[in-house]
Amino acid sequence: MIEKHLGGCVCGAVRYQVTGSPVVGTVCHCKFCQRRLASAFAVLASFKHEAIEFLEGEVHEVEHRSDESGRWLRMRFCPKCGTTVAHTAEIRPGMMTIAAGTFDDPSWFTIDRHIWVQSKLPWVSIPAGVASYMQGYVPPAT
Repeated sequence: MIEKHLGGCVCGAVRYQVTGSPVVGTVCHCKFCQRRLASAFAVLASFKHEAIEFLEGEVHEVEHRSDESGRWLRMRFCPKCGTTVAHTAEIRPGMMTIAAGTFDDPSWFTIDRHIWVQSKLPWVSIPAGVASYMQGYVPPAT
C-alpha cells in the first residue's frame, strides 16, 4: 500500500497530500533559506509533481532568483498566514519540494543530504554518515 501524508499551513487554510516517499530529503543551509525562514536551515522533501495534491485553499506564488546560481525558485505560500508550504526550482524540472515543517507529522521521512554547507552556521552539526555538499546537489533523473 502506498503511503499518504497530509500537511498544510499554520492557519489551516491550505492543505495538501503527498503520495509515497520523497525522491530526496534535504537540509539546505543556503543564505536564502536562512533568511526566508528566519532559521538556520530549511528541511525539504522533494517529490515528483504528480505525487503532490493541494486539497484545500489557494496558494500564491513568488519567484526569487538566486544570487549564487542565478536560477529561479518559485515559493508557494498561504496568502492568509504567509506560510511557505512548497516550492519549485528551475534546476529540478518535474519536481516540487514541500517545506517539511508543514507536514502534520514531519518525522516520517529521512534526510539524505545537506546542501550549501558553505553557508552552514558554525553551531549546526551534520550527523555522521549523511552526505553533505558545499553547494547544491541535484539527484539524477529517475
